[in-house]
Amino acid sequence: MAFTYAPGRGGHHAERILQGFTGILQVDGYAGYNRLIAPDRVCPDIRLAYCWAHARRKLVEITGTESAPIAQEGVKRIGELYRIEAELRGLSAEARFTALQERSAPLIAAMRTWLMHHRARVAGKSPLGEALAYMAKYCEGLCVFLSDGRIENDNNTVERTIRPTAPNRKNALFAGHEAGAENWAAIASLIETCKLNAVDPFAYLSTTLTAIVKGHRQSQIDVLMP
Repeated sequence: MAFTYAPGRGGHHAERILQGFTGILQVDGYAGYNRLIAPDRVCPDIRLAYCWAHARRKLVEITGTESAPIAQEGVKRIGELYRIEAELRGLSAEARFTALQERSAPLIAAMRTWLMHHRARVAGKSPLGEALAYMAKYCEGLCVFLSDGRIENDNNTVERTIRPTAPNRKNALFAGHEAGAENWAAIASLIETCKLNAVDPFAYLSTTLTAIVKGHRQSQIDVLMP
């Protein structure tokens, strides 16, 4: 896992970080990512796969505050996609693709019809109208997971992984210097890479820093990777 530092949240930072990357990028609905698919983008061909968890969350918030049968139905429909995803998790990309085409694609087609029907009848400025507008705006990207068995229908795996790091983000705003922020990102990358590989981060950093102090050769840095 890799963390990186940028002095802001503008889309040009994502463009710089991903320069040279081509393929499918799974993201939330943050507008800065639109820079990656703009006509004058620097990056080569990138497809954005959007996250159903974010679309679902907006509907769930409505069901918790008022009687909202349309929102409840939307949550139920998305839940059906998640039940299929749970059954397919761990299968090969080829097997997932075949199953998604057979099982999820018809549900998505029905949901598109459902979405168009209710958007025409719900006030656009209402919470429900805004939730449905969000789904409509990112509909194509929300459906990208159907086209490639490697893609899940949300980016929750990444969000769960970065959650332990998030509480420190306010401290990271005051790194003192850009070099300090870049060093913080590097250390966070090492720690999370350790976790992904079942390596104790504290033991790894202790061993690595000790080796560096004792004069470990920079030319042999690969030996020190987690």
